[in-house]
Amino acid sequence: MVKLLHIETATKVCSVALSENGELVEVLEESSDQYIHAERLTVLIEQLMTQRKLLFSDLSAISVSSGPGSYTGLRIGVSTAKGICYAANLPLISIGALDALIADARLKHPKENICAMIDARRMEVFSKIVSANNEIIKPLSADELDEQTYADFEPFIAVGDAVEKCTSIWNSRNVILETNHKSSAKGQVRTAFEKFNNADFENVAYFEPLYFKDFVATK
Repeated sequence: MVKLLHIETATKVCSVALSENGELVEVLEESSDQYIHAERLTVLIEQLMTQRKLLFSDLSAISVSSGPGSYTGLRIGVSTAKGICYAANLPLISIGALDALIADARLKHPKENICAMIDARRMEVFSKIVSANNEIIKPLSADELDEQTYADFEPFIAVGDAVEKCTSIWNSRNVILETNHKSSAKGQVRTAFEKFNNADFENVAYFEPLYFKDFVATK
């Protein structure tokens, strides 16, 4: 039985999940207007492990969000994941924050283009767009939003915590804005299981998250 602990801290959502053989078992998460990862991440992990009556030695690996996203949130998530991996001698798996968002949204929208967007303050976002068959049609980039941003990729479903920025400027676009679809550790489950089976692990000593911040205006 492959048991994986998943950690997502790229946004203001502090989220942990447990999976077995690529299927979600449980997810615990909290969201706040402030970044609460320093106070709540280890508490949620302990709560999840206690509820499932597990020790860290019972796990097969840890997966963690590799970003992009909040600098502080990513540092806390990766540091926590590394600490557990060191202590329990577990492999470390990294999952892109936007890839996890897309994977989670794909369960609800199997036949749509999906645009995952993470807030980067002001009208700036980190984003990635994939087609209905999960081909990348706009790779990861950091962009400033305006009325016509990503118009060439319509129609699409927009998910992530940056979607709220678009509700007023994209109201006449051929786009569905899912303002309640935020980052969650459960979006890591399937990809992490695939990576585990392929032994696609990170070097625990040297792995660092993607802090990606290089904004350009995109029409």
